[in-house]
Amino acid sequence: MGNPFMNKQNILIQDDVSAPGTDRTLAILEYLGGYRNGRSASEIGRSLGLPLNSVGRIVDTMHRRGWLYRREDDRRYTLTNRVAELTRPQVHDKSLVVSAWDSLRKLRDELGETSQLLTMVDDKAVVLEQCESSQSIKVSGKVGFRVPMYSCAPGKAILSNLAETELDEYFSSIIFKRFTATTHSTEKKLRVDLALTRERGYALDLAEGLEGIHCAAAVILDDFHYPVGAVTVIAPAFRLKAEHLDEAGQSCLKVAREIRERLLK
Repeated sequence: MGNPFMNKQNILIQDDVSAPGTDRTLAILEYLGGYRNGRSASEIGRSLGLPLNSVGRIVDTMHRRGWLYRREDDRRYTLTNRVAELTRPQVHDKSLVVSAWDSLRKLRDELGETSQLLTMVDDKAVVLEQCESSQSIKVSGKVGFRVPMYSCAPGKAILSNLAETELDEYFSSIIFKRFTATTHSTEKKLRVDLALTRERGYALDLAEGLEGIHCAAAVILDDFHYPVGAVTVIAPAFRLKAEHLDEAGQSCLKVAREIRERLLK
């Protein structure tokens, strides 16, 4: 399935660049970013208008260096999480992921549900780390997985702490999609929710991204009070019921403060 937020027509090979190999490599990276299920070397070459032997050398090198994963069944190439690993947020030269790990595990153990750490990348909420629940029925994702900011609690926790000008830019750059009956799929509805999030201190997702899944989240702020990430607990709605959401939100708030203190030491 292609990435609807990526315009393949914008991936151009420049003939007059001084480093054509670099240009081709970056074009392949950008192209594969739009295909979650991957593409073969021949498909890449045809789509980008590149010689197959050139594509073969580039993807083989990228595979050996850990940028691409090659599936054994159909030999298609997909992106790894290498880019996400290199760009993970830091505060005062401290890794957000490393600083959050103990608190994520604490949150998971306290509530018995999966806890995750996310940040904002290109208008999407990206999973940086998670501690999976030990429940037989649980909700979990993959590091590097991206979801719309407006349809998940950690995304809304981050959005609610952006400056007004940056929030306006966000709204001007996205196209809302209704995933479930409870998705805030208009700017007006989302702004109301973000105001409620600021007031109570934590964000909630009541099956807004996926049916049957609830989550609560709290923002992590740096020393300039900028939202560098958010911590969330995510669970099936039949366990994380309405009467448990405030407890989950307060737990996320406590953990987010712990992570911030660790970052700023």
